[in-house]
Amino acid sequence: MEDSVAMQKRKQREFALASVSELCSSLIPPPPSEAGSSSPGIARFASGDGSLPELQILRESNQVALNVDLRAAQIFRLGPVQSVCMVEGSDAGKQTSYSRGVAIQFRNEEDSEAFHCVYQQWKKEFNVQGSNLPNGTNAITSKSKFDEKIESSSAKMYFHYYGQLLHQQNMLQDYVRTGTYYAAVIENRADFMGRVVVDVGAGSGILSLFAAQAGAKHVYAVEASEMAEYARKLIAGNPILGQRITVIKGKVEDVELPEKADILISEPMGTLLVNERMLESYVIARDRFLTPHGKMFPSVGRIHMAPFSDEYLFVEIANKALFWQQQNYFGVDLTPLHGTAFQGYFSQPVVDAFDPRLLVAPPSFHVIDFNKIKEEELYEIDIPLRFISTVGARVHGLACWFDVLFNGSTVQRWLTTAPGSPTTHWYQLRCVLSQPIYVMAGQEITGRLHLIAHNAQSYTIYLTLSAKMWGPGAEQGGILQTSSCKLDLKEPYYRMSQPQVYPVSQDQQPQSLIQTQDVNIQSQDLDEAELMQQPSPNSCAQIDSLMQNA
Repeated sequence: MEDSVAMQKRKQREFALASVSELCSSLIPPPPSEAGSSSPGIARFASGDGSLPELQILRESNQVALNVDLRAAQIFRLGPVQSVCMVEGSDAGKQTSYSRGVAIQFRNEEDSEAFHCVYQQWKKEFNVQGSNLPNGTNAITSKSKFDEKIESSSAKMYFHYYGQLLHQQNMLQDYVRTGTYYAAVIENRADFMGRVVVDVGAGSGILSLFAAQAGAKHVYAVEASEMAEYARKLIAGNPILGQRITVIKGKVEDVELPEKADILISEPMGTLLVNERMLESYVIARDRFLTPHGKMFPSVGRIHMAPFSDEYLFVEIANKALFWQQQNYFGVDLTPLHGTAFQGYFSQPVVDAFDPRLLVAPPSFHVIDFNKIKEEELYEIDIPLRFISTVGARVHGLACWFDVLFNGSTVQRWLTTAPGSPTTHWYQLRCVLSQPIYVMAGQEITGRLHLIAHNAQSYTIYLTLSAKMWGPGAEQGGILQTSSCKLDLKEPYYRMSQPQVYPVSQDQQPQSLIQTQDVNIQSQDLDEAELMQQPSPNSCAQIDSLMQNA
């Protein structure tokens, strides 16, 4: 019975389509009757002149959307029910160009699978040699690279979270984040004009719409969560821009695109830059889709670190474990669990906004160049630490934040999450030691920040800080104090209180230590000198002006 059903499917020549829409292949828009239009239709395989196979895609009104010899057609699977049919135009060297294309959506996965099965049968039967792009034509693999390294329960929760509009709204309402992306794209129109763009993890599609505003030839918005459907709706509601945007539901590790990209744009940053491990997907997209001299927006990320002193925070965390010091809780002695609870609370990184005057030394930073880094290098990140304390204080841990660079041809713009800068939804992150260390002004602090990726889409953090001997004869001295901790970046303590006002210590300069960062940046050796430009402030006035003039 099953063999009979399978045979019938292979013989099937006509398939009902949920929607048919024309792709725009250049900056010249299609006729008004076709622009952004989408309607049901059918896909039909038939024998043309000389019994050569043809593919016909008809709209509901029997209007022909595509009628092409299979030898000149390429069919790409963009998702479980989405495909695109492209007509080959000419060969320019080794690069195949396409004259036009039609996006089709099947009613269900079964119809999609049957269609592609019949397509392969026709190609085999008539010996049609379809040319493959460098990144292939098959989007669906048995098990993707993403699935191999990420546990399914974590992925399910992750995509569920980002499939909800309220969380997209939270990110869109981060004016620093969204405004900086908008400014970086619009100020660099020369990079986007007439170019093919891939939006990695498109979410609501807002970055795809920005790219279209900047004159992109075509934008492929790749989104794996259910947010892809909302993105389609939002993009369809902006038809002038939307006619140059194709939403593809799927993971960048799995999907295939009909052409290479000139620009990748994405917002892959998590807490401490690397949380959620989306940077790896961004790098995979670079290797699969970006042309050799293509641009990445953003192109560089930096993790900034500095030791801090915050007695209030330390006491707050330590006091959480006081519950377990009760010796008569309904007749039960809870104290055997106090030590475990105490360490448990200190294993949570603290996410909040803090006063930069809490820093006891100028920060240092670690560079991640998205253009060059290999995916595997993100599995383990080892950062040596060295600071010179500017004050005498009790060091309670390491404060961290990040920034990213949009290295456009016209304007280089930074997005920063530094303390003292306008607050973003990333805030800052602090790793708190359960055993603080004591330092004096001028004393050297050394250590190590070691991040190891795990399959719950995050990292285990190992932090060690040590205070070295200081003063005359210090070069012969060794370590005085050392304190270490292990934290799970996946399970932070979200402490969303406003930064408290702290009095400036007598031996601390009144100006913020963050301001010394720009001097330190220029002294560190990077491969690309232009990355050492001082980050320009992303003021609200600048962004408002851009939006009014766009």
